[in-house]
Amino acid sequence: MQKIITPDGSVTFHNEQFDEAYHSKSGAKEEAVEKFVKPCLIQEIAKTGRLRILDVCFGLSYNTVAAIDAALEENPNCKIEAVGLEIDEEILKAITEIDAPFTNFFMMQEAVKNKENSCYKYENKNVKIEILLGDATKTIKTITKEFDVVFLDPFSPKKCPQLWTAEFFAEIYKRMAKNSRLATYSCARVVRDNLKAVGFTVIDGPQLWRRGPSTIGIKE
Repeated sequence: MQKIITPDGSVTFHNEQFDEAYHSKSGAKEEAVEKFVKPCLIQEIAKTGRLRILDVCFGLSYNTVAAIDAALEENPNCKIEAVGLEIDEEILKAITEIDAPFTNFFMMQEAVKNKENSCYKYENKNVKIEILLGDATKTIKTITKEFDVVFLDPFSPKKCPQLWTAEFFAEIYKRMAKNSRLATYSCARVVRDNLKAVGFTVIDGPQLWRRGPSTIGIKE
């Protein structure tokens, strides 16, 4: 993997198999905050005292750790449970090799050092993290929990079509709580049509460095 330093100082990598970077080269941390954390209303949810996150294509953990930072800043007593789905063990190992600009990134580094079978784990009094290693279309079917927010961050529909199908979205939808939100960077028509097909209300997300907006799916 080729290491890339983005303009905001955060690190990402270029994946050779998919020939795409894991984050926007304009700013990996900014992307996590602006495209995922803010539109999913993380700080508002944190006020309730509980936050449950499903991170599809966990990667370097930026979306999840940015959400944890925001939630604990808003409510230090918030109970957070995060489940990540990731197929590439190499990118998880890279978490221990970088210094990312997030307050709670150490939690991610500890998680990827603690592997039990095909699951990485970390837990303290407020935060519980599980990273399920394997094909997300299969690992999601093992999950019985409900989530308040979903971060959908695979490689592009062109490069990784299996994670943008209505069938996969239906599995996500079944595991989301009422009034929960899904955020993704893509605004492709097929992505929005597939989200709508399984029951999501689709609205525009923020427009950041791209011609079009990102996408928010709401389970009402």
